[in-house]
Parts: sequence; C-alpha cells; structure tokens
Amino acid sequence: MKEKTRQLKKSMAGFRQIADEQLRRQWMHQIVQRGTEAVDQISLDVGRMLVEFILYCEREQIAGPDYAPKREGLYKWASEGGSVYIAGQKVHVNRPRLRDNGREVQLGSYLAMRDRGVFSEQLLGQLLGGLSGRQYRQTLINAAEAFGVSASAVSEHVIEATSEKLRQFRERRFDDFEPFAVFMDTVHRGQMAFVVAVGLDIQGNKQVLGFWEGATENAEVVGALLDDLQSRGLRLGRRVLFIIDGGKALIKALIERFGEKVLVQRCTIHKDRNIQAHLPKKHRNEAHRRFRHAFEQNDYKDAERELREFERWLRSINESAADSLLEAFDQLLTLHRLKVPALLRKTLHSTNPIESLFSQVRGCEKNIKRYRNSSMSQRWLASVLLYAESKFRRIKGADQIKQVLINIDAIQHDPQAP
Repeated sequence: MKEKTRQLKKSMAGFRQIADEQLRRQWMHQIVQRGTEAVDQISLDVGRMLVEFILYCEREQIAGPDYAPKREGLYKWASEGGSVYIAGQKVHVNRPRLRDNGREVQLGSYLAMRDRGVFSEQLLGQLLGGLSGRQYRQTLINAAEAFGVSASAVSEHVIEATSEKLRQFRERRFDDFEPFAVFMDTVHRGQMAFVVAVGLDIQGNKQVLGFWEGATENAEVVGALLDDLQSRGLRLGRRVLFIIDGGKALIKALIERFGEKVLVQRCTIHKDRNIQAHLPKKHRNEAHRRFRHAFEQNDYKDAERELREFERWLRSINESAADSLLEAFDQLLTLHRLKVPALLRKTLHSTNPIESLFSQVRGCEKNIKRYRNSSMSQRWLASVLLYAESKFRRIKGADQIKQVLINIDAIQHDPQAP
C-alpha cells in the first residue's frame, strides 16, 4: 500500500474512533486523573488528525488521484515529518510531499497552518463540537474549506471510502461461517426497502451477512438475498433457525426454499404488539402479562397450555386478537419445541439484535437529507453495517448452542415430535 493511502486511511480511522465508547471512557479517565492537561492533549490529538486529513486532501486536489493524474510531471512524493501550530502550540505531523518536474510544491494549507494564529482555538472548538455530534462529513468539509481545500475533494474521498466498503461487503465469503441462526428483517430508507440478514454462528458470534434492495419486502427480494448468500458459501438449510418479525414475504420465501419443516421463530415482541393493537386499552396490560407468562415457561407443553388459555381469554374479548395469536401459534413456540435454555432464548425470541442494528443505521445516517441514487444508498448502508458489526459481542448462553443443535437433529428425524 502506498504511503499516501496509508496515511490518509490512518487519519480517517482516527476520526471514526473519536466517537467510540471505549475511547471516550479512556479520555474521561485521563481527564479525571490529569485534569486540564489531559483535555489539552486530547484537543491536540484531534487537531493533528484533522491537519493530516486536510494536507492529504489538498495534495489530492492539486495532483489528482493516482489512477488519473492531472498532468505529466506533477506527482506525489512520499511524506516527511513536519510541524504546525494548533491553538498556539507546535505539533508534529506527517506532511505529504508533492513535486512538479523535480521541484518541490508547497501545500498552501501547510504554509497557512505554520502560522501560529491560523489554526485557531475557535476552529478546533467547532471541530470537537461537530465530532461529538457525529457530524463527521460536514465537520471535515468545513475544516478543509477553511484552508482552501474544496468540498468536492473531501466528498471524493468519502465516496471512494464508502465504495470500497460496499465492495468488501458484497464480495466477502462465508465458507468458514457455520450458521446456527439467521435474523431477517427489513429497513426502509427513502422509497426503498432493504431486506437485511444477520447470522449467528455455532460459537455465538454475530455477523452481518448481506442485504438486498427492493421496492417492497416481497418473496422475490428475500429469495434474491438467499441466493446471494448461498453463492458466497453460506450453508443454509432446515437445520438453521430463522428469526423473523412475521412478514408473509419472509415466511413464503423460506418455506419455498427449505420446505415446511424449516425452523422459523416468530418475534414474540412484534406479536405481542400486534395482539395489543386489537384490544381496548383497559385489557392491554393483562394481555401483555399473560402473553409473557406463557413464554417464561421452560417446558414446551407448559408454554403451549398457557398460550391456549391466553387464546381462550382473548376470544372472550376480541376474536381478531385471538386469530392473530393463532395465526403464528406454532412458530411462536419453536424455541420451546427445540428445548432452548432460558438464557439463550433471551437472544433468540425476538428480532431485537437486528432492530438494534437498524437503530445504529438511522443514527449514523440522520444527517443525510436525500439519497441521490441507489448506489449512494447502498454504499452508506454497507459502510454503517460494517461499522456496527465491529462492535458485536458474543451472545450470552453461547455454550448452550451445541446441545440445541443435537435437539434440532433429533426433532428433524422424529415424525412424532411436536
């Protein structure tokens, strides 16, 4: 990898890390231990990363990208140590170099920041404010423009980075991924629907598997997503547990592909809300209590009995609510039928893991006012999903998965199993 690219990626990675919770805790600890000295050091670290980003953007603006230089004889020439003033204090940075027919070309932003008063405390304060609000893109553009670097040059880097993320996301293989469960749900962005799949392997580790774009959530889009995952080596079948919110398109696509014996667990939280929506407000708390009580049972027969009693209670109040429960009755009890222990059921009984992922997508993209096209939408979604995936943790109860797999094999081969 060329030095320019390495330095630029290092600078960009530094900005992304600023919002990381663990890094913020480290900074807070330093502040408590060292007071204002730690605050000053943190400010200088952020300023140094911003300065290097601006310098590399200006060099790119002048010389053009490596694959399309602006003119012959003008080319990039490694980097060397340099220094600038940040809030009146001298700080060492990596300075990218540029040559024009053998003569050194001075970067205007570097010369400006060599002036003690140019990189002011006000600009640094605006930078920190933008980063704390997670307005990374606009913060970088504003800071770069202050030193004569065009917004388009920064935007080109953003597009290049997100395009690379999308390529990585689309091309990665799953030959070594042994799936135990797959969470599937749909996130709507603009006028389009994206069906997203998150996998859980037999060691209890989660990974974003892929997404597929469509006008709505329909069986064809779900089928295309499954085709894509299997073409990249993901081994799916009736031994894999699918957790879904109850969309008919998802169920239809799974049954068409894997048959009636496919293991589907309906999200109990979504079904609870659907049932309560049919009921008068005075009955909703009681309905919620009875519904949750049924799923707190560890034995399949006990859970089934409680759910049957709940259905009879619902029919005395609202037939539609009872029919809503009955429509998903068997798929609500899949985990009990597989004898999944209570600790592992907490993760598998709902689509919360993927809903949490969608929450991060909305948070990271809240400043995007308009998706210009499908390419932009997919680039940003892939980038955010990969960022969120880096924070995934091993689920609780992961050591119980092996026993559940044994239970699945037994039930799949036992025609008398419930």
